[in-house]
Amino acid sequence: LRRALYMAALSAIRCNAELKAFYRRLRDKGKPAKAALIAVARKLIVLANTLVSQNRTWTLERP
Repeated sequence: LRRALYMAALSAIRCNAELKAFYRRLRDKGKPAKAALIAVARKLIVLANTLVSQNRTWTLERP
């Protein structure tokens, strides 16, 4: 599971502006690249858990 989330996080920091900005903020604060990437992966799993628990679908726009 961790490997899958890691790969998803790599893709997310390239394609999603919000997650890319989050990653950059962590890197600018001095976090190692891998730690910042794992933080993005954690953010993705929290997002997925929220969407499933609320029976919602993901959209690019915020509600």
